[in-house]
Amino acid sequence: MPVKQFRRILVKLSGEALMASDGYWLDPQTLSGLAEDLGAATRAGFEIAVVIGGGNIIRGARMSAAGWIDRPTADSMGMLGTAMNSLAIETALNAAGVSARTMSAVSMPSICETYARQPALHHLQKGQVLVLAGGTGNPFFTTDTAAVLRAAELRCDAVLKATQVDGVYSADPKTNPDAVRYEKLTHDEAIAKDLKVMDTAAFALARESRIPIIVGSIHAPSSVTAILNGTVPSTIVAP
Repeated sequence: MPVKQFRRILVKLSGEALMASDGYWLDPQTLSGLAEDLGAATRAGFEIAVVIGGGNIIRGARMSAAGWIDRPTADSMGMLGTAMNSLAIETALNAAGVSARTMSAVSMPSICETYARQPALHHLQKGQVLVLAGGTGNPFFTTDTAAVLRAAELRCDAVLKATQVDGVYSADPKTNPDAVRYEKLTHDEAIAKDLKVMDTAAFALARESRIPIIVGSIHAPSSVTAILNGTVPSTIVAP
């Protein structure tokens, strides 16, 4: 299916995409470039929602695996990390002249609006970029799963997973020069091949909801807009 046919898109970003080269959790230049890119996508006619992880600040599963903190508490800390990133993206978007609204699955009304489906749909219909914080609001679920869940709730045409590489490969292309990039996969194939671009729960929910997942590189020039316009390589995982 042509990427260009999609209109309402849920963009999934990793928290690590915001990190500075010196390891600081937030790089203003990267944030500004991302805001310009998302703004260009809205001006091109796309309706954009964004889910970003918190891995540049904290990873709940990793902390829990270390054994000194329980998983629900660690995941709650991770949700707060996604809220910090979301507020940073909202601020950068507004500074770039793009109307944006942060909504959080974890209620923090003095900081941002609490997520609810109908108001979220209203923000999208008004042309605002909707930044969704707090994951699903529950422990044990990744922000990948949160992205697909919100895409299903908000009637998005597709999820765009912006990664470090330009699609889904048969192996890690950074370590295996023989890795082959897939042009298209089904959800079942992605699960059966145990491809790590998204976790199994996210793929399973996307399959059940019949939501295509587009995988492309965050590092391409004007990456989000270029991927959605089909002018740079990507992989589509679709029913």
